[in-house]
Amino acid sequence: MAGEANLTIGQVARRTGVSASALRYYESVGLIDAPRRRSGRRAYDDGVFEALRILRLARDAGFTLAEIRRLLHGFEPETPASRRWHALAERKLRDVTALIARAEGMRRLLESLLHCECRDLAECVRPQLVRLSPHRAASRQA
Repeated sequence: MAGEANLTIGQVARRTGVSASALRYYESVGLIDAPRRRSGRRAYDDGVFEALRILRLARDAGFTLAEIRRLLHGFEPETPASRRWHALAERKLRDVTALIARAEGMRRLLESLLHCECRDLAECVRPQLVRLSPHRAASRQA
């Protein structure tokens, strides 16, 4: 249960490592609830720490702010957390798998470039140009 609203934005920032500007941004885009105001200043209750831990968990899993917004507000209120995570994680896992495959291809290319002995950059791409040449493709079909 959330305690009394008496934490300043600076106190929350220091305790969480989240900058005050990020807290204001998260509030402005609806990722955390707007705190009560005391004499015009934000006064957070302890519930902000749980909300920020959820945001951090989602960010650590690679979710964008838009995806986190969907996690928090894109389902019926009674939708269990497990169904929310599953819906988002299934797609994100496909994205991450594709990203890993691309990164592995990049690593292989970079490793091959470590063995390059070409004199100029054009020489590096000639084998690919020969493979892509329309003339060469036509001669293979004949």
